[in-house]
Amino acid sequence: MKVYNIHDNKNFRLKRNRKSKKTSSTSQLPLFQTPVLRLSGRTFFEEALRLDELGDPSAREYYLKAIEEKENIADSYSNLGIIEAAHDRMKAFGYFLKSIQFNPSHCEAHFNIANLYFEEKDFHLAKLHYEIAKEIDPVFPNIYFNLALVNIELNEIGKAEQNLKLYIDLVGVEEGSDAEEILFHIKNMR
Repeated sequence: MKVYNIHDNKNFRLKRNRKSKKTSSTSQLPLFQTPVLRLSGRTFFEEALRLDELGDPSAREYYLKAIEEKENIADSYSNLGIIEAAHDRMKAFGYFLKSIQFNPSHCEAHFNIANLYFEEKDFHLAKLHYEIAKEIDPVFPNIYFNLALVNIELNEIGKAEQNLKLYIDLVGVEEGSDAEEILFHIKNMR
């Protein structure tokens, strides 16, 4: 079976939170204490997200400010985890755990931390978090693909086949060609 390089696979990209909810005007600061971004109508989280998508390192500060202002706290922690994952894995783990602590049903945080556990070869914890993410969002296809790879690592071949088939059902045969190839190799191993 060909070695599967998770770094080349789109299913292992960390999932950024793009949700945003407007704050009510009663939570706005007085005009002279309000940063410019508030005057533009964006929340701290929205500005952080905008900067993050541009690759601007100041996004980190805006996510922290969003947390301080109680805006999209779990999403902000999860997105901070993504920022940190590239250079400080322990800090990334911490942010994902804070996101989960704040909102135990935060699918992206469970998915992202599962990806980190997979990369660290802690397949049991990766499986746990993928399973939780699957319960929260049963139609998020990448969970099934990644969970199938964990199943393979744990020698749970029947579960891997089942998860790959669910993935293909969700994304279609054309996009699911990687999963089809893995299924082909699994069947030939038997």
